[in-house]
Amino acid sequence: MSGQEKPALNVNAIPLWVAVSPLIFLMILLAGAVFIFGDGASSGPSQISLMSAASFAIIIGISRGQSWAELEQACVDGITMVMRACLILLMIGSLIGAWMLAGTAPAIIHLGLGILDPEWFYPASMILCAMVAVSIGSSWTTAATVGLALIGIAQILGLSAEVTAGAVISGAYFGDKMSPLSDSTNLAPAMVGADLFTHIKHMFWTTTPAFIISIILFTWLGWGSDNTAHSTSAIETARLTLESNYNLGFPAFLPLILLLTMSIKKVPALPTIAAGAVAGCLIAALYQTDATIAFGGDAGLLSIIKALWIALTDGYVASTGDASLDELLSRGGMSSMLTAVWLIISAMCFGGVMEHTGFLKRLVLTALKAVSSTGSLILTTVLTSIGMNIVAADQYISIVLPGRMYQLEFKRRGLAPENLSRTLEDAGTMTSALVPWNTCGAFMATTL
Repeated sequence: MSGQEKPALNVNAIPLWVAVSPLIFLMILLAGAVFIFGDGASSGPSQISLMSAASFAIIIGISRGQSWAELEQACVDGITMVMRACLILLMIGSLIGAWMLAGTAPAIIHLGLGILDPEWFYPASMILCAMVAVSIGSSWTTAATVGLALIGIAQILGLSAEVTAGAVISGAYFGDKMSPLSDSTNLAPAMVGADLFTHIKHMFWTTTPAFIISIILFTWLGWGSDNTAHSTSAIETARLTLESNYNLGFPAFLPLILLLTMSIKKVPALPTIAAGAVAGCLIAALYQTDATIAFGGDAGLLSIIKALWIALTDGYVASTGDASLDELLSRGGMSSMLTAVWLIISAMCFGGVMEHTGFLKRLVLTALKAVSSTGSLILTTVLTSIGMNIVAADQYISIVLPGRMYQLEFKRRGLAPENLSRTLEDAGTMTSALVPWNTCGAFMATTL
């Protein structure tokens, strides 16, 4: 075959047990990691599990005639697909550190403590994040800014940070999904040839009931969280502590206003977040000067430069005198996102090998054989998109691959393309944050 083009891979010739064995191997390793390490599984053991499963798939691929060079390139290609997401993750780490030092995040928390009722906090958080995400078209930016502040407010109010994170993610993803500014909302109809606004209109049939049910559940979870004398005292103490350690006037909100404005104007995510981080540095230097110099530990301009450098790289460390508030405000920096980046890279090595060897396509074709009705086709598409989020670990793959593979079957059955685009978003976009090693799951867990 020297000098000739390599024949196309015959996916149907791959035995099903061969295609599914790396996935089973991965599930066994991940279950073992969680059993042994618990919550610490995502800080190393999960990454080792994913790389080990990728190695297992590579061994099978080589045994079936594929070369190491092309399988290695598949890993590289998989990682390349998520480099944009990794860069955004690192930049958001810097943004959080800069906003903590600038007083932007403390100012939002201070404002929220004054207006949010504990009993209605969870549904209010969901609605607020939905409104912001619809406006800017980004669940990630919403979670990293407004969502992060809501987590802080919840902890001060004595409410569950986990339930608050659920409300933040629910609202952020609803808003992202219904926004014409969202990249995933544009991707799904583009993949299947549907009109964008027809696609958004069609999604109301599934998102509206889900949104209403979620609001009811979050209201029920927050019911009875009364603003008792104890919580009132804690709120007042936190507000006074924030006021004594930061300047909380209008300038502290300027980085947030800049970020939201650039997002609404559809400036790409990376420069938008970078601009927000730079604005945070300027506000820290000019408006929080004393706190910035104190954080730098030296004197004058050198101390300010050092403080900004540390906040961007390793995050901000608060020293308000309140231990719980210090723990809440001490976060951010690019280094805080490295574990999530490591997890995403490991997952994409596995996903890249699974796609290149044809194992992914073999699993999807097997699922398609079970389709006998319109309902089973929709269900198969849903399960495939969820499976892509688990195996390929990327939200975009969970939209693109099933969309490409099921488009002809939807058309053959006389179904409008927006039926497929809606199903891809319902299953692909909305479940991505539920998978710990998926780009979205890793981001949300690390940020919140």
